[in-house]
Amino acid sequence: MLRCLILLIFVCGSAYATVLEPVTLQLKWVHQFQFAGYYVAKQKGFYREAGLDVNIMPAQMHQPDEQFKVLTGQAQFGVTHSGLLEQRMSGKPLVALAAVFQSSPYCWMVHADSNIYSPKDFQGKRISHLGRSEGAELVLILERAGIDVSQLPIYSGMSPLQDFKMGKFDALQVYISNEPFKMAQQGIATRQICPKHYGINVYADILFTSEDVYTYRPELVAKFRSASLRGWRYALANLDEALQITKLYAKQKSYEELANEADKLLPFIKAPGIPVGNMSLARWQWIAQLYHLDLVSFHEHKSAFLYSDSSKTEINWSWMLILAIVLSILCVPMYISLVLQRKSYSLQD
Repeated sequence: MLRCLILLIFVCGSAYATVLEPVTLQLKWVHQFQFAGYYVAKQKGFYREAGLDVNIMPAQMHQPDEQFKVLTGQAQFGVTHSGLLEQRMSGKPLVALAAVFQSSPYCWMVHADSNIYSPKDFQGKRISHLGRSEGAELVLILERAGIDVSQLPIYSGMSPLQDFKMGKFDALQVYISNEPFKMAQQGIATRQICPKHYGINVYADILFTSEDVYTYRPELVAKFRSASLRGWRYALANLDEALQITKLYAKQKSYEELANEADKLLPFIKAPGIPVGNMSLARWQWIAQLYHLDLVSFHEHKSAFLYSDSSKTEINWSWMLILAIVLSILCVPMYISLVLQRKSYSLQD
């Protein structure tokens, strides 16, 4: 009888565990080490343990639209830049869940033999075109050095890397783990001027969702966020394995490229004494001030913009209760049937 009960519980639990909720994560770029923690969470089964079947979608290289995909319900979660705050304050119902990068990996790349050593040296230099939504911190370090960016000549050609290599302009906006490596592979020496080096540590690669998902599916948000950050913690503690897992997704990149990405990005992800994914209200307010956003509007939006896990315990208990009820509904009738069947056998004996 005991063996029957154990088997019954195992069957019920297994049947429940196979029912996974489909979820889509929209990345802000193509597959690379930048998103390693999410790949690890999927491959190591962290999402599955949370009851989720996660589809990790890369962005279209020339048309990244992660915020649109989440707002329209094509994805439940996305990864985006710190411009998310300005988008929220402009009326888009977006919610920041975690900041995987504590500093922005966007930098200016210049030739190693250039006379540009700091932001103040950009005066009169020709720079690549960039907007203020993504990479706004690159404009900011120039403005804080007294450079009138509107007066700088702008390059807007179709082959920026090739034209930079040929010296057609002076400074290119880059992601520190990508373009500098490509230049080095071609024998072109460069150096980078990064916002982090000048005290502008804005959040980057922010995990986010829509206000609808956050409001009406808090348990889904809590599970996905927790499993994702677990994936990042594992990736940072097991870099070799994380690189191997990332290679399953980033098939277009060599292992050497991915290892370089990991080496360059780790200082932007890790910060002394700060847990992976941590965000603070004070830091977001500082970012709002850096970007010259209206602080009155910031305080109006802050509670709805930032993730809060105040209901985490309540969600966990609620989920356990639901699980208990489901198991009872499924298993009790089967148990009663087994007992009656056993009694029937006894009477026949």
